[in-house]
Order: sequence, then C-alpha cells, then structure tokens
Amino acid sequence: MASGWDWESGEGLLRLDDPGEWDAAFARGERRIGTAAIGLAFQCALADASPRIVRAMGVADPHQRGFAFTAAGTAARLNGALTPELYAALRAEGPGGFAADAIGDTLTFVPFRDLPPWFKWRKALSPVTGRLDAWRLRAGWAIEDAGQFLRRTWRRPRTKRSTTRR
Repeated sequence: MASGWDWESGEGLLRLDDPGEWDAAFARGERRIGTAAIGLAFQCALADASPRIVRAMGVADPHQRGFAFTAAGTAARLNGALTPELYAALRAEGPGGFAADAIGDTLTFVPFRDLPPWFKWRKALSPVTGRLDAWRLRAGWAIEDAGQFLRRTWRRPRTKRSTTRR
C-alpha cells in the first residue's frame, strides 16, 4: 500500500482523484479497480475518467465490471453527458446486462438532443415497452385472479336445496 490507498479492502477508493494512480493500480492488476472507477467518476473531469471507466468495464471480475458500469451511470448523472467511448461501451453491453442501470441513468440525465442515435431510439422505445409490460402484467394478474376465483367456487360444498314450496 505504498500509494496511500487501501486496494485490498477498497476503503476510501470512492475518493480516488488521481487518474495516474488508477492507471498504476490497473497495471498492477489490483482487484478493486471498478470501485476506484466510481471514485474517478465522482472526483475527476469526465475526459479524465472516461477512458479508465471503459477499461474497467473489461475486467474479468463481474463485481468490479458492475461497478465500472455504475461509474458510467454516475458520470452521466453528474455531467449530463458521456464521451463517445462510454456511449459505445454501453451500447456494446446492451440493455440486458451490466449496463441496464447505466443506460437508464444516461437516458434520464443526458438531454435527448445530446444522445447518439441508438440511445435516442432506446429513449423513444422505452415508453412503448413500459406500456406493453404493464398490459402483460395486468393480463397475468387477471388470469391469476380468475383462476383463484374458480378454485374457490369449485371447492365449496354444495348444499341440497329444499324442494318444498313456501
């Protein structure tokens, strides 16, 4: 721990503000590189943090990869923009993987006019898919409720009606 940062436990890495220190840790193969990428997103300019976040997105450890994508979402939240490299990395990962939340943050915090075409398409598509999901869920709930109703009525004991008239 010659650098002053606790790379073993990750303590304090969210305050990392030196891109050179991050580069040295990446070269040494430190384990908590994704956590440190979040620190760079908080503490450094987007131009300085962006290439390091993209490199952290390629590490083998799935937890640290997830943290790298969190760093991209954090950068979108704080700056209201991303670099072309970050847009490309998020698009390459796609909305179904680690990048789902980062893509959501990008669509929420980056103005529509500043988004690349793929992100504009995702932004336009998201209300449609949200509505379709809502309809699918409502139909599923209605079918489930109907099934519960039928099970309750079939289980009731049948009472014999009186045949005498009053």
